Amino acid sequence: MGNDLNQEVARAGEPDLVVGLDAGGTRTRALLAPASGAAGGRVLGEGTAGPGNALTVPEPRLVEHLAEALGAAVPESARGRVTAVAGGFAGATSASPDDPGSVRARTALTAALDRLGIPAGPPGIWSDIEAAFASAPGTPADGLALVAGTGAVAMRISDRRATTTVDGDGWLLGDEGSGFWIGRGAVRAALRMADGRGPATLLALSVGRALGLPGEVLPGGVPTGEVPTGEVSPGEVLPGDGWSREGREAYRMHLLPTVMAEPPVRLARFAPLVAEAARRHDAVAAALLDRAAEHLADTVRALEPRPGERIVATGGLLGPEGPLDGPLNSRLHAHALTLDWVPDGCQGAVALARLDRGRRR
Repeated sequence: MGNDLNQEVARAGEPDLVVGLDAGGTRTRALLAPASGAAGGRVLGEGTAGPGNALTVPEPRLVEHLAEALGAAVPESARGRVTAVAGGFAGATSASPDDPGSVRARTALTAALDRLGIPAGPPGIWSDIEAAFASAPGTPADGLALVAGTGAVAMRISDRRATTTVDGDGWLLGDEGSGFWIGRGAVRAALRMADGRGPATLLALSVGRALGLPGEVLPGGVPTGEVPTGEVSPGEVLPGDGWSREGREAYRMHLLPTVMAEPPVRLARFAPLVAEAARRHDAVAAALLDRAAEHLADTVRALEPRPGERIVATGGLLGPEGPLDGPLNSRLHAHALTLDWVPDGCQGAVALARLDRGRRR
């Protein structure tokens, strides 16, 4: 890769390089790019590693993940050419250099750069949301940012820094409309069906299967007309009113301890099951997604957006294939607002590294 990189840099006529990192709760991703913005979004190297949340990942492991991603993105022969590095970190903020998450991110990233021999100077530390906002076309400086993935948060960005935050309060107190919120709703719907408080739903079966519950305790029997015939896979057993009281109790007794044995945030993995059930015309799943979209719309409204103001969005629930993209956009259109989706904050971190380099020159 070193020879390919040298040829790319030579063709660009730009010997200097920059690195942008997106260090989130699930993975850390690093991009190597020419230092000149004239090169556009061209990527010269890329590396990925484990989670990079500056508050929740222990510092030694955070250093390891950052070094792994950086080492894969930047060949040894090119490390001396890196002139600026910027990282967007979950758990950090650019608002205060003394913020605990920012201090940990700066310390860990500096250690990783030193380990690899990358003499880029002090790295720029931003929140992952600020970096995602900067990933939008034109590298905007002002507007609104919305994240809807495992968690959910919206921010007003002014001069590239977050000034106002709505939600992002974590699984226990907030993150309404997030993947966690939807996944928890799926398990609650399954339990409510099992104890008789809720209607029949495909989620009882899909959640039980995802948790690896024994086949003999999974629900069976579908009331006539509960699920359209064309949506049922051949031979599939679906939940319904034919489930006995004993069967319901056995299901609950297996499901509860299995769920409770896992970290709460793992509930987010059930969000795709809700999207799939909604595609199969499950009314409970469709209502869950509708409420999630309404929560996210409320989160955006709390920032008092101006008509036509830019909203940069990221996270797996939004995007072109996201289950909340359509429902949320329909709500925002009523306020003359639209979402400008970006996949992550890597390109924004590259842009912020270029800006930082320009300020130093």
